[in-house]
Amino acid sequence: MRTVPEDPDDRVILITGASSGIGAATARAASEAGYRVVLGARRKRELDKLARELGGADRALSRGCDVTNWSDVEGLVEAALSRFGQVDAVFANAGFGAKRGFLEESVEHWKAMIDTNILGVALTIRATLPHLLDRGSGHYLLTGSIAGRRIIPGSLYSATKWAVSAMGESLRQELRGTHSSESIRVTVIAPGMVDTEFFDEPPSKALGAGDIAAAAMYALSQPPHVDVNEIVVRPASQAG
Repeated sequence: MRTVPEDPDDRVILITGASSGIGAATARAASEAGYRVVLGARRKRELDKLARELGGADRALSRGCDVTNWSDVEGLVEAALSRFGQVDAVFANAGFGAKRGFLEESVEHWKAMIDTNILGVALTIRATLPHLLDRGSGHYLLTGSIAGRRIIPGSLYSATKWAVSAMGESLRQELRGTHSSESIRVTVIAPGMVDTEFFDEPPSKALGAGDIAAAAMYALSQPPHVDVNEIVVRPASQAG
């Protein structure tokens, strides 16, 4: 088991879906808190721009990554370890939605959403877990949704976020049981309505991406003996 560095500026967070929205906002918040950041997403141009904003090669790494592609996810982790030597936190954030109704959207859209929202999270965990176990510490953040805590009529998206909620708890139990690890923490962040690209027309009084980034940083900032397993963040105006 390796020794975890004491200097907070040595910490590294890897974020998928980092080119915009919650991922980009969390990258900015983490950078301000002293983290070096590893940015993965399909839109490489936006990633490169964000990496420059966050300090360039010494503080940020951008790499194109389709989280449904195992080689891409492996490559993102390998690049992070090659550049920075470690990963301390992993934010499996990539995902997108679909219209409600089982007669809406194409089958191709459904498959892409399921692959991204569920398989993408699992592959991100699989690619990073050996390193975190070897180091003996770390923190997983998974982007769930309020839709993954209640039944929404005709919503396959909701079903994918139920899966993320289950995956987070399943990972936590595996860490505590199979791996006898108490030092790798797991947090599912379940936002309500957020003003991001998820909505064609942002809803009135929605949260900002920065509000979710603040929740992520709250979980990361807790002392080692505190494991915040789920954070539900709604707009004050949201009833359900």
